Amino acid sequence: MENLRLHFSNRQLPDRPLPMGVHRVVREAAGTVGVGDSVQGALLAQICVDQRGMWLQVANGMRGVHINGRPVKRMSLLRAGDAVYVDGVELLLRAAHEGVDAVPPADPATAEDPRVVLRGIGGEHHGRSFPLCRTCTVGRARDATLRIDDPAFAERHAQLELRGDRVLLRDMGSAEGSLVNGMPVRDALLKAGDQVVFDGRHRFVVEVPWLPHSMVEPLMAEPVEAPPAEPVQRPLSQSARRWPWLLLAALLMAGALSALLLFGAR
Repeated sequence: MENLRLHFSNRQLPDRPLPMGVHRVVREAAGTVGVGDSVQGALLAQICVDQRGMWLQVANGMRGVHINGRPVKRMSLLRAGDAVYVDGVELLLRAAHEGVDAVPPADPATAEDPRVVLRGIGGEHHGRSFPLCRTCTVGRARDATLRIDDPAFAERHAQLELRGDRVLLRDMGSAEGSLVNGMPVRDALLKAGDQVVFDGRHRFVVEVPWLPHSMVEPLMAEPVEAPPAEPVQRPLSQSARRWPWLLLAALLMAGALSALLLFGAR
């Protein structure tokens, strides 16, 4: 998440940096959506960033908040490349990605490792995983490794090839290229945790099992501490309330039975 920033997709505004901290998303008096502590208005949501990651908190009573087209009621984790819809405005989370200036050579030790996968997190392949141990072709063609069944999708959109602990993405002549961590690209070098989007809605994340997803430097020195949760006092159940009375009744019955046996024999 290096150089993490917020991009307003449908407004001509410069990208807003997202350093570590809490970033308020508000509806200003003019009806526009603003981000930052200095912006005044009704709170819609908060984007929180710390060393543990990034997440979205939705304000109480706020409806219509979506992440990648999925509704969010209270809270959701975020990753670079996610599209957040708030009050009719799309906010795209962007982060830096590696270029192809220095592509590492193929590593025979990992060239056929089926654990390196491209996992679907949106679109028709949501929940599916595609091993990258062999060259993976993305497209509409029937022989494509990752087939997108859409007449508007290119027959040969892109190609992915494993290079050690990186994945080389090459464009194959698509109309608009792809998105990597929210940035439009033709070619890129993907690492663990990077999000790649084809045609705006087919979302995948690169998973390299022997590397953590957070292969990033801390965004700032101090983490953001969440407020401590207030302890919840649970009322005693009926069975718990009956236990003292049942114990007392058992003791009384035991005493009466002992007295009967002791004095009744005389």
